[in-house]
Amino acid sequence: MKVLLVDDDPAIREALGQTLELEGLTPVLAGSFLAVKDHLTPTFDGVVVTDMRMPGRDGFHLLDYARKTDPDLPVILLTGEGDIPMAVKAIASGAYDFLEKPCGPSAFLAVVTRALKARGLVLENRRLAAAVAQGDAASRLLRGVSPQADELRSQSRRVAALGTDALITGDRGSGTAKVAEVVHLLSPAAARAFVKQSAGQLDVSSLAHVLDRAAGGTLYLDEITRLPEDVQYALLDRIEGGAGARILAGTTVPIEPGDLLEDLFYHFDILRIHIPPLCGRKVDIPVLFRHYVEQACEQANLPMPDIGSEVIARLMAQDWPGNARALVNAAMRFAMGLDDTDDVEEQGLAVQMAAVERSLLIAALQRNQGRAGDTATDLMLARKTFYDKLARHNLRCEDYRM
Repeated sequence: MKVLLVDDDPAIREALGQTLELEGLTPVLAGSFLAVKDHLTPTFDGVVVTDMRMPGRDGFHLLDYARKTDPDLPVILLTGEGDIPMAVKAIASGAYDFLEKPCGPSAFLAVVTRALKARGLVLENRRLAAAVAQGDAASRLLRGVSPQADELRSQSRRVAALGTDALITGDRGSGTAKVAEVVHLLSPAAARAFVKQSAGQLDVSSLAHVLDRAAGGTLYLDEITRLPEDVQYALLDRIEGGAGARILAGTTVPIEPGDLLEDLFYHFDILRIHIPPLCGRKVDIPVLFRHYVEQACEQANLPMPDIGSEVIARLMAQDWPGNARALVNAAMRFAMGLDDTDDVEEQGLAVQMAAVERSLLIAALQRNQGRAGDTATDLMLARKTFYDKLARHNLRCEDYRM
């Protein structure tokens, strides 16, 4: 978090700025109201410390501006000896606190630290309120109206709240990585890194690297049964010594103790989330299909087509062994008009497949915010193959970075 420090005296400004830096805080130094007004927004993640008496627009003007911008933004006033009655009056008008100049580092840091904690609570409460208003990650990302979908959301919330490592199981194409990301987003570590990694591609050295990348956040290991045995031992050592990140393991094949080192298996098997297959919850297919079509149309800038009852009936008549992934592909084809037999014949298979491949690449780039390595892993492509496909479809990773 930042400390916006405003004082027209360069010596005082620099001295207080150094005090903040030595405490590990981030000072933003300025000599006037005009130099800082653009920082003052309802989302400013910090507090304001300002001298009361400055040429032109003084600390009272800054306090008034800050209060109008965000009544919960803490403003600390720096006062001279004769300004204390004015400072007390300013507190009645909404100032957070005041400090008499010259103030010692300990007294200064105590007030600033207290104000930063108060600001952090305000911003966190706003974030939680916004999440409630929009629905949490489980509601937004794990769609469906069936009892099985309700249970999947409940399991994800429970595991997220516990904060321990867990195992996510489901049939191929069911979305184990997506559920892992939901657990991460529901957890206290939501603002930290979420790293997805194919377990079969790890060696001992790269395991240490991905754990470092995920430090303080969540590491998702896809297809955990493919983790080489020496890497399993290394992972177990890291877990026993404190991995530094929450680890979620996923598998789309049945898993038993013999499929992993016994201690590693039972470590993950304490908590399980199971993703039910689509064939057992067909009532969710219309909801999911409409959502996937809307996503495909938005990504490709296409008009939303009408989804008639005959389309839904045809979808629900299928067993969907490929689960959500297969339904996503079907939605993409439908969004591009490839559901009509005449269109299919006119375009030819090669054109259809190219269009679908390009859409899949775009969707994966957006999911991974343009990170080439994560996108290639998501699509289970070798790096060279991935870059060849990007060039073929005239796509660039940097265009999808946030």
